[in-house]
Amino acid sequence: MVGGSVKDVQSKGELDNVIGQGVPVIVHFWADWCEASKQMDQVFSHLSTDFPHAHFLRVEAEEQAEISEAYSISAVPYFVFFKDGKPVDTLEGADPANLANKVAKVVGSIKPGEPAAPASLGMAAGPTVLETVQEFAKENGSSQVENQLTSGQGDGLEKRLQQLVGSHPVILFMKGSPEEPKCGFSQKVVGILKEEKVKFGSFDILTDSEVREGLKRFSNWPTFPQLYCKGELLGGCDIAIAMHKSGELKEVFRDHGIEISDSSVAKGTEIGGGKGGISEPSGLSATLASRIEGLINSSPVILFMKGKPDEPKCGFSRKVVDILREEKVDFESFDILTDDEVRQGLKVYSNWSSYPQLYIKGELLGGSDIVLEMQKTEELKNVLSEKGITQGESLEDRLKKLINSSPVMLFMKGTPDAPRCGFSSKVVNALKEEGVGFGSFDILSDEEVRQGLKTFSNWPTFPQLYYNGELIGGCDIVLELRNNGELKSTLSD
Repeated sequence: MVGGSVKDVQSKGELDNVIGQGVPVIVHFWADWCEASKQMDQVFSHLSTDFPHAHFLRVEAEEQAEISEAYSISAVPYFVFFKDGKPVDTLEGADPANLANKVAKVVGSIKPGEPAAPASLGMAAGPTVLETVQEFAKENGSSQVENQLTSGQGDGLEKRLQQLVGSHPVILFMKGSPEEPKCGFSQKVVGILKEEKVKFGSFDILTDSEVREGLKRFSNWPTFPQLYCKGELLGGCDIAIAMHKSGELKEVFRDHGIEISDSSVAKGTEIGGGKGGISEPSGLSATLASRIEGLINSSPVILFMKGKPDEPKCGFSRKVVDILREEKVDFESFDILTDDEVRQGLKVYSNWSSYPQLYIKGELLGGSDIVLEMQKTEELKNVLSEKGITQGESLEDRLKKLINSSPVMLFMKGTPDAPRCGFSSKVVNALKEEGVGFGSFDILSDEEVRQGLKTFSNWPTFPQLYYNGELIGGCDIVLELRNNGELKSTLSD
């Protein structure tokens, strides 16, 4: 029944039934661990009131794997819009104004006869939603960092950063808060500071992109967390762990007059030396804890996921697999669906409630949202480098090398002597007739190159002919050049 409320979907059959009614349907794929999902859920709820003639449905992406797979969901929040029983639009990410206007476009205006506001205005959902949108923007920050901190607005940012790093005797710039860390490295440094019984301030860099990017340049330190004492950078997670283990951190705090909390007040997190800083798990048997410790240290990079890398069983796991492959990182995996003891125990051991979980050198990096964000900001490369994880050649670099491996290069199906499609055969014959020497690559022999080249060249079909690293075109263009007598000259200029 349509009527201005959000309904949770419990099965694919239920969703298909609602969509099949032909009424406009908006589906919000969300996850309990994702803060952005919770924020967008407020907007979603308001929209359901403003547009009572549409169905507003929620799908918990990880719990409803069949539905998530059907719509290739690999990140949250994610919205799918249906009209007349068919998907007509999607939206990925936390963009309240865009969501409001996409809803208006699919459903129609709030009042009959009134056109929906243009998407650029962000006003289709009425004043209630606008208030939520403004609140969301205020909480998450919308400013972008200037490339330099040396002039204009950059001077103001540098001053702000100086004030922040000096705002507490000890301050930690981290992902999340001390009570709810959003990455394993931040979690560890919080645990170390509690073990040291040090009072400290913190700043959640996920809430302010200007501070997040600016601090990397300000401190000349590319990753987070970052720990400061009396305005001076001590370092990141690895340095904090090393200083803690050697006793140097305690000496630094003492030398700088840092106040130590009373042991009866401070809630210290025990740092297990063999676990690289993960708190001692409670409620786990010694046997299970030992087994989990062995698993997370069984490979320099290991992904605890649903399914296998070649057959992921959830979009979030697939996303992390894709990222690791894009970064050319060798990794092992463990399918948590095959072992419920490990699946439940690891949540307790790592204090991380969802999957996938990515570990580097025995340390929890985080889940899909953290890994995706770190890849976008290049922070993942920096962490891998710091941990001594070597990366292979990137796909883009490989494609560039292949394209430039011969002045005239043909990417085709099969080989020049044995083409595997008529279009490839025609291009080979045209080049041979013109007496043009060329190199070739059989895209049927390498799926990564085949799919990657489509994106790299923005050309969806094969064959593809290149000259001096530049795309000439496909079969039709090559034949047209030949028929006009321009092919040889084009490939020799």
